[in-house]
Amino acid sequence: MGIEIERKFLVTGEAWRQGEGRYLCQAYLNRDPARTVRVRIDGEQGFLTIKGRSVGATRSEFEYAIPLADAQALLALADGPAVEKRRHRLPMGDLVWEIDEFLGANAPLVVAEIELPREDHPFERPDWLGEEVTQDARYFNSALSAQPFSSW
Repeated sequence: MGIEIERKFLVTGEAWRQGEGRYLCQAYLNRDPARTVRVRIDGEQGFLTIKGRSVGATRSEFEYAIPLADAQALLALADGPAVEKRRHRLPMGDLVWEIDEFLGANAPLVVAEIELPREDHPFERPDWLGEEVTQDARYFNSALSAQPFSSW
């Protein structure tokens, strides 16, 4: 079984900004908190991801590469609008920060995520890291699809 241990933070300032990042478009086929099903297009690749309910910063995660044409067709079946963002990856030590700069109805939200090998794994907190929002369901991408940041 796949497990994701991820902490999420708001981002402050611009010191994190490096390069253009990658454009991602994703939408949800199911947004039930017990089991979300997401389709994502990342460049020329498609992915189908199933995530379980979060317990702390941990949840089950299963991700599969799918043909781009299938991902495009599944986006049309989505339960709500797509979430668009530009993702920046910043390695720090043995870990990588992923900074998502949201576009469209979720702009100007910027969130940083870090995947950890265990919940209590220490990590460097860069100066641009703001408030932790790991437990705030409003910041889940599935929630941002239903209730965009601009509507808060």
